[in-house]
Amino acid sequence: MNSRKDQLEAFNRLLDMMDDLREKCPWDKKQTLESLRHLTIEETYELADAILENDLTEIKKELGDVLLHIVFYAKIGSEKKAFDIGDVANTISKKLRHRHPHIYGDVAVENENDVKRNWEQLKLKEGKNSVLEGVPKSLPAVVKASRIQEKVAGVGFDWERPEQVWEKVQEELTELNEEIKAGTKENIEKEFGDVLFSMINYARFIDVNPENALEKTNKKFISRFQYLEKEAKKEGKELSNMSLTEMDVYWEKSKEFFK
Repeated sequence: MNSRKDQLEAFNRLLDMMDDLREKCPWDKKQTLESLRHLTIEETYELADAILENDLTEIKKELGDVLLHIVFYAKIGSEKKAFDIGDVANTISKKLRHRHPHIYGDVAVENENDVKRNWEQLKLKEGKNSVLEGVPKSLPAVVKASRIQEKVAGVGFDWERPEQVWEKVQEELTELNEEIKAGTKENIEKEFGDVLFSMINYARFIDVNPENALEKTNKKFISRFQYLEKEAKKEGKELSNMSLTEMDVYWEKSKEFFK
């Protein structure tokens, strides 16, 4: 592992390279805060994929890509005379110190739940009108639901036991089923949303990240279905010409293959 001195030297090299690229590279010279935005989102998702795969080498590479974007934004900020990378680092350091009075002050905590509650209360003292102001509007719905529930739980608006949340899930499923029988599409959609929201809440109580869980299931399904496609192709079969029963044979084989 690199020493702190080596780490700082490496970061300094990156800052120097950013200066060079911004001055000499036609593509880098052209970029703006807005033009980088969608690329940053893409890089963040690539990092998230590497984390789910537990590929440490790939995580290192993707962290580098994300770090480059942070340095890039800071460089543009300095050109606008608005902020530089030092301001970025100082701002987050100041926030961390303020939000961790149990480390840098005299506040006592017993567990991580106490830390979360303190965090949200401090935000309100900083002038926020709602604990939900910090939830980005553009977050994917599953992630947003998780963050909403975490935020309100941080100020004590929460269930006490997992069993209570599971009862709520059952209640929402019953209401969904009733609306399906009634056949009103708008109400079905509302109740389906309530089911998802309650399931995401239950996931929090059983210590499961719903976004990660769903993405792992997505990856599992993709692997199994692609196995089905490959095996069918080996035998000269087209999926569109196969019955569901025929495809199910390969599907069951894929389960064994990926065990």
